[in-house]
Amino acid sequence: MRLFALPLLAAAAVPSIAEARLVELGQTATQAAPSCPEKPCLAVSKTTGFQKRIGDVKNPFVVPDEGRIVAWSISLGDPTDKQVRFFNTTLGGPPQAHITILRKKKKGFLKVVAESPVHDLTSYLGETVQYPLVASIPVKQGDRVALTVPTWVPALAVGAGDDTSWRASRAKDSCDDTATQTAQEELNDKVRYECKYKTARLAYTATFITVPKPPEEDDGK
Repeated sequence: MRLFALPLLAAAAVPSIAEARLVELGQTATQAAPSCPEKPCLAVSKTTGFQKRIGDVKNPFVVPDEGRIVAWSISLGDPTDKQVRFFNTTLGGPPQAHITILRKKKKGFLKVVAESPVHDLTSYLGETVQYPLVASIPVKQGDRVALTVPTWVPALAVGAGDDTSWRASRAKDSCDDTATQTAQEELNDKVRYECKYKTARLAYTATFITVPKPPEEDDGK
């Protein structure tokens, strides 16, 4: 895995930090293996998505408590030069991605409340890369950490069972349209995630740390 310096961990340290919990959202015992360069080489394109279920694990990207997202990682397939040229030409440019924090609103809408910087992933094809956040992102219990792809990324694992699925920010009548831009890129943008894709898994995780709780006071009893 490619790792970058993580100065924010020192910044995140506060008194009682030992009582904080560090959780890797989306991580399971079996990690996702992106399909590329196998044929078909499948990519995530022009959308925002999150994993709804991985086998027995439901809502793996729902934040379990108040805290901060301090890093995220993505595992990338290794498409051939020909496959890269095809995706770059048809899907708007080189592979790019970032994470987006979504908050549930009324009538099934999910609203963008925060996002990380966008990264060009061309240099990391075939690898797993982790991006620490220089400015960590505050999140609330129930928020979702989604993967936003303005162009394309070879970060889709296929061949899982029907109990594995992810959702995308596409309208229900456009689930097969992977070329139209539907990525949620603007703060406060609200959409319904009406497209559900079974037997596939998005190959990303997010590092979450809880807000440390002060030690309980001794009341002398």
